[in-house]
Amino acid sequence: MAFFSGGSGPTSHTFFSQRLRLNYVDYGSADKPLMVLVHGSRDHARNWDAVAGRLVKDFHVVAPDLRGHGDSAWAVGSTYAMSEYVLDLTQLLGHIGKTPVTLLGHSLGGAVVLNYAGVYPETVSKVAAIEGLGPPPELINDDPVDKRMDNWIEEMQGMASRQPRQYATIEEAAGRMLEANPHLTKELAEHLTVHGTMRTEAGSYVWKFDNYVRAWGPQKYDYEAVTRLWSRIDCPALLVRGSESWASNPEEDGRATHFSNYSYAEVEGAAHWVHHDRFEEFMEALESFLSTP
Repeated sequence: MAFFSGGSGPTSHTFFSQRLRLNYVDYGSADKPLMVLVHGSRDHARNWDAVAGRLVKDFHVVAPDLRGHGDSAWAVGSTYAMSEYVLDLTQLLGHIGKTPVTLLGHSLGGAVVLNYAGVYPETVSKVAAIEGLGPPPELINDDPVDKRMDNWIEEMQGMASRQPRQYATIEEAAGRMLEANPHLTKELAEHLTVHGTMRTEAGSYVWKFDNYVRAWGPQKYDYEAVTRLWSRIDCPALLVRGSESWASNPEEDGRATHFSNYSYAEVEGAAHWVHHDRFEEFMEALESFLSTP
């Protein structure tokens, strides 16, 4: 797999949201229609390199590092709420100044692009989400507010003393990534690790993301509000799932019914990181969707 074949590689740029200095990478082709790729939790913009390499012939491809991830600032005191991620995407699009936009997101990033498309449907030409629908209805936490608050406070207090895991070498960190996702090749794991770690003053390597992005706030997941946003999306939507993923099939659990104009692609042999696990099969589904009027 060639990670990026569109030229010398992406260039890094900054924009601001809620006074945070955030990073995005630009893969080029500025004269073409805009396409923004949004990564998942504890990931980074450069995870899209291979995908962008295939898309850049037809799109001006841009990928942000979400707040608390990659080379973007950590949001000290933030709960890393979905509303804040959607704000950041809105600020990025305003900074670039091009509409309409085609959106692609993975996991958390999939939820971000679907939420954005529901708030601003007139600005989106197409949207694709790789396992970005959040928890299926039967797994939504229905604990009372006092218990959710107590659990969250306890988690926050634990985070205060949690230290990031350190690795002696890039290879050791990449090995940990391979343990977490055995579908990855060694080459891809090392590529993701090079761009997903930073070297400490002591010479070890740690992941770039803020540990606090692991914890969701105490607010109850508002399924009714989320499905209302999905129902407002009037452009074509592609919902992607890996056949070996923990995520449920949205056509079987009923969530797909909230989209007025959607197609569904299930990629055989892929787990949650569909675009890494079965790259060619994923790109075939994505490129077919993008080329359909």
